[in-house]
Amino acid sequence: MSALLTLNEVEAFYGAAHILHRLSLHVDAGERVALIGRNGVGKTTVVNTILGLAQLRGGTVRIGGEAIARPRPYIAAQRGVVVVPQGRRIVANLTVEENLLLGGATGRKGPWTAPEIYKLFPILQERAHTPGTALSGGQQQMLAVGRALMSNPGLVLLDEPTEGLAPVIVDQLADIFNRVADQGTALLLIEQNLSLVARVAHRYLAMAKGAVVADGPVDASPEGMQALAEHVAV
Repeated sequence: MSALLTLNEVEAFYGAAHILHRLSLHVDAGERVALIGRNGVGKTTVVNTILGLAQLRGGTVRIGGEAIARPRPYIAAQRGVVVVPQGRRIVANLTVEENLLLGGATGRKGPWTAPEIYKLFPILQERAHTPGTALSGGQQQMLAVGRALMSNPGLVLLDEPTEGLAPVIVDQLADIFNRVADQGTALLLIEQNLSLVARVAHRYLAMAKGAVVADGPVDASPEGMQALAEHVAV
């Protein structure tokens, strides 16, 4: 399989703060990968480095095999890598439908259109003309996922998508993520909820101190889950 995203020995900073240390990872077409680790190890900085929000000062970021010397959010989106950010970041003063259409601004062609998003999330169609920020937390997360899919990406980066959500909403999102992946979209799931990881991901990458320190297949057995839990324990 071809790699959609490759980070090779990446060094990333916020100002003088050195966060990522020779970090390497890859996600291939169609893969379902979980990035796990304790709070503060640099998981969100991986996303921010791909978007150019953290400073890349060493190593390489490749999207679809092409090295990106100066990462920027629009470069990633144009090349088929899109982020569902932590905190959702629904645009205020735009309706649900306008938020979705914003996601399609890259102009990439593919199966995901507003009608298809509404099939995936019927509640969004019901509230299409409601301000996006008036939705519940779970509905806003659905909108954030739908907005990302509207760019017809090859890879979606999901940064803590279940944070603060009720278990019933988490169950719905797990089903949605699997349906999206079944249609061929690769996923990189950054998540502390190991139950969700076990239900969605096929491979895991564990981070510590700004680097990937372990990886392997996701094993949903009690022993496998215990091994995963050791990487996220406080």
